[in-house]
Amino acid sequence: MPPPRASLASEELAAVAKLDAGAALRFLHTGADGLSATEARARLARHGPNSVMDKRRRHPARALLGQFFRPLSLLLLGLAGLDLATGQGISAAVIAVIVLLSSLLGFVQEYRSDRAVERLRALVRTTVLVLRPGAPAAEHPLEELVPGDVVQLAAGDPVPAEVRFIETVDLFVDQSSLTGESLPVEKCDGPVPVDGTGASFANIGFMGTHVTSGSARALVIATGTATSFGQVAAALASARERTSFDRGIDRVVALLLRIMLVMAPLVLVLNWASKGNWQEALLFATAVAVGLAPEMLPMIVTVNLARGALQLAKREVIVKRLGAVQSLGAIDVLCTDKTGTLTQDRVVLERHVDIDGKESAIVVDYAYLNSFYQTGLKNLLDKAVLQYADVHARLNADRDWRKIGEVPFDFRRRRMSVVLVRPDGRRILICKGAVEEIMNVCTSAERGGERMPFGAGHADQLGTVVQGLNADGLRVIAIAYRVLGAGDERLTDPVLERDLVLLGYIAFFDPPKDSAAEAIQALARSGVAIKVLSGDNLAVCSHVCGMVGIGHDIVMDGAQIDRLDDAELGRRAMLASVFAKLSPEQKTRVIHSLQWAGRVVGFLGDGVNDGPALKAADVGISVDTGADIAKESADLILMQKSLVAVAEGVTVGRAVFGNIVKYVRMSASSNFGNMFSVLGASVLLPFLPMAPVQVLLNNLLYDCSQTALTTDRVDPDYLARPRRWEVDSLRRYVLCFGPISSLFDYATFALLWLGLGAAQDPARFQTGWFLESLLSQTLIVYVIRTSGLPTFANRPSAPLMVSSLLVCGAGLWLPWSPLAHTLGFAPPPPAYWWGLAGILAAYAVVTQTVKAWLIRRFGIG
Repeated sequence: MPPPRASLASEELAAVAKLDAGAALRFLHTGADGLSATEARARLARHGPNSVMDKRRRHPARALLGQFFRPLSLLLLGLAGLDLATGQGISAAVIAVIVLLSSLLGFVQEYRSDRAVERLRALVRTTVLVLRPGAPAAEHPLEELVPGDVVQLAAGDPVPAEVRFIETVDLFVDQSSLTGESLPVEKCDGPVPVDGTGASFANIGFMGTHVTSGSARALVIATGTATSFGQVAAALASARERTSFDRGIDRVVALLLRIMLVMAPLVLVLNWASKGNWQEALLFATAVAVGLAPEMLPMIVTVNLARGALQLAKREVIVKRLGAVQSLGAIDVLCTDKTGTLTQDRVVLERHVDIDGKESAIVVDYAYLNSFYQTGLKNLLDKAVLQYADVHARLNADRDWRKIGEVPFDFRRRRMSVVLVRPDGRRILICKGAVEEIMNVCTSAERGGERMPFGAGHADQLGTVVQGLNADGLRVIAIAYRVLGAGDERLTDPVLERDLVLLGYIAFFDPPKDSAAEAIQALARSGVAIKVLSGDNLAVCSHVCGMVGIGHDIVMDGAQIDRLDDAELGRRAMLASVFAKLSPEQKTRVIHSLQWAGRVVGFLGDGVNDGPALKAADVGISVDTGADIAKESADLILMQKSLVAVAEGVTVGRAVFGNIVKYVRMSASSNFGNMFSVLGASVLLPFLPMAPVQVLLNNLLYDCSQTALTTDRVDPDYLARPRRWEVDSLRRYVLCFGPISSLFDYATFALLWLGLGAAQDPARFQTGWFLESLLSQTLIVYVIRTSGLPTFANRPSAPLMVSSLLVCGAGLWLPWSPLAHTLGFAPPPPAYWWGLAGILAAYAVVTQTVKAWLIRRFGIG
C-alpha cells in the first residue's frame, strides 16, 4: 500500500487515529526512528514543502492596475476625458483624483489579504527536532517536514504539522486557536475511536496548536495545505467577501448611472434638434452627464467613514477597512465566540461541594493542599485553586503541613496524589482526578464528617451531583483521601491510591463578564441579535449564554450542521442562538447561511480558526490580543475584548450611514429634478437654460456644501434599528422630490420669462436659474435631513450651517464678481429677489408636506 497523498480528509485522519502506534507507522511506510534522509528528500519532492500556502502572489503593480479597470472607475475616467476634450480641465482633474484615491483604497485591501497569508506563514516558520535512523534527533526547518517523519515535541513547542502521537508523557496541548476551548486538552498515544470532528481526536495534533506541558514523539501524517491550518490560509488568500455596504453602494451607483445614461443623450438630442448647434449641445450634454454622475459619492462616503473611524478610535476601536464603519451600523446579527467575549477568559474555582452538592470548606482545603504541594508545571486548574489565599493562611499550609511523597499524574490513571504529614503527625494521601477514575479507587464517601461505605446504587446516586455540575457547564474534578497506615511505605507508588474516601468535588468555570449582559441588552434594543459560535461543548456554551441573557432553547453543534443542507441550515440558523463544537468551516457556513437569509452579519473572533469567518462576515471584528492572523483578517480591532465597544460602534456606524444617505437622497433627487427642468427648457427656450460651465459650477458648489454633512446630527429614532442601503426608498425619494424640484424650477422659468422679461437676455435668465437651483438645493437640506419638523432640538451641526452659508454667499456674490463675465453671469433685477423668496418658501412647505406623507405611508425617515 503506498503512502497516503498529501491531502488527508477527515475520514483518513480518523483511520490513522484508530490505529495503534505500530500500525500507524506502517501505514505511512516509516519506522519508529523516522525516514532516511534519502526517502525524506524523495517525499519532499512528491508532497511539496510544509508551507501553509504555495499560491503565487500577483505582482503589486498588476494588482494596482486592475483597480482602474472596474466599471465605475472606467466610466468616471471617460467623463474626465470628455471634460478634458471640452476644455473643462479642472473638473477632469477632480474626477481623476477621485478615481485614483478609490483605486488605491481597493489595492490596499488586496494587499492586506496577502499580508494575512504571510502572517500565517510567519507563525509556523521554525525548526523542529526530527529523527533519522542511526542518528540523534536534529533540528530541521519546518518547511522540510514530510508525511512519515517522526518528530520530538516538548512544552512550548508548536505542533509543526498534522501529527499522530506515538509516545506521550503527561502531554497537554492548547487547541484554543482552532477549537475555542478555554483549557488545554489531554493527548494520548493509544488508538482512539473518533466522532468525525477533527477537534475531538485525542491522539492527533493539529498544526497551529502548541504543547503546554509534557513531551511527545509524533508521526507526521499531513503537511502544508493538507492541514487544518493550510485550509485556513487558503481561505484567507481568496478575495474578500463583498459586504452589504459594498453591494448597497453598487445598487445606488447603478441607479444614478441609469438616470444619467437616459438623460444625457436626451439632452444632447433635444438641444441639437432645437438649436442646430451640435458642438454646443455636446458641451451642455457632457456637463449634464458630469452633474448626474455620482463623481463625488466616493469622496463623500470616504470622508464620512473617516470621521466615523476617528470617533471609533476614541472608543479604542481601530478601523482597518473604512467600509466596515457603516457595515457595523448595518448588522442585525452579531456572531461571536464565547471565550473572552462573553466570559473573562480565565478559569476560576466556581464550586467546592461535598458528595451531596452542598458547599464544603474541607473540600477546598484538601484541593488547595494537593495543588500547593504538587511539583512540576501547574495547569490552569491548579492556579485557580491556589487563588484561595485565605485557605493557605487558615491551614498554615507551608508550616503545619509537610510533604513526604507524590504520585505524579499519568493518562492511564488520570489522577495525581500528594502524601502529607498532618499537624497531628499522621500521614494522609490527598488525591484529585477525573471523577470516574477517583470513583474506581474509592470504597467509601464522607457525609457530614462520617464515613459511608459504598453500597449498591451509591455510584449512580453520587453521579447525579456530577451530572448537575456538568449540565451547568462546569469542569468537575473529584477529591478523595486516605489516612495511611504503618505498612504504607512506598510513598510514590500508585498502589497507594486504594480504598480512598470520596470527599467531594471542585468545579471550574470561565465566568461571564460583568458587562456582557448589559451590552447584550443594549444590542438587542438596537435590533442586533447575538449568536454564539464556539468550539467549546454544548453544556458550557448553553450555561454561559443563559447567564448573560442569550436564549439557548435551540442549540446546534457541528455534527448537526454537517447533516443539514444549505436551505435547512439557513432556517435553523435563524432560530438558534447557540452553536457549539464548530470547526472553522462550520463557522463560515453558519455566517453564509445567515447572509443568504438576508441578514447583515458581524463576527467577533480572535483565534487562528476564526480567520475564514472574519473574512466571510460583512464586518469582521478581532481584538488587539488576538492571533496575528485574526487581526490581519479583521476589519475592526478592539483594544478591549468587550461587547460594550461593539454596541457603541453600532451607534457610530448608523450615524455615519445616516449622513451618507442624506447626501445620496438629496443629490440624487435634486439632480433628477434638474434634468427634468433641463429637458423642458431645451425644448421651450431658444438658448441653453444654463451654460455648461455654470452647470459644472453649480454641481461643484452644491457638493462642497454637502461635505459638512459628515458632522451633522442624526435623529435618535434613526439610530434605533439596523440601517442598510434601501434602493426602493431612494427611488421613492427621487421620484417624489425630483419632480417637485423641477416644478419650482419651472416656476422660476415663468418668473424670469414672463415676469422679468429675460427672454431676450440669456445671461440674466441663466443667472436667475443658477441662483434658484443652487439656493434651493443647498437650503432644502435642512428640511430633508431630519424626519421631523426642523427645530432647535434636531438642529443641524455648526459646520453644516457654516458651509451652507458660505456656498450660498459665494453663489450670490458671483453675478457681481470679477468672474461674472467669464462665467456668463449678469446681475438679476431687484424684483427677482421677491419672486425667488416666494418660490423658496413654497418649495420648503411642499417638501416638508411630502416628506411627512412618505414617512406615514412608507416609513421612510
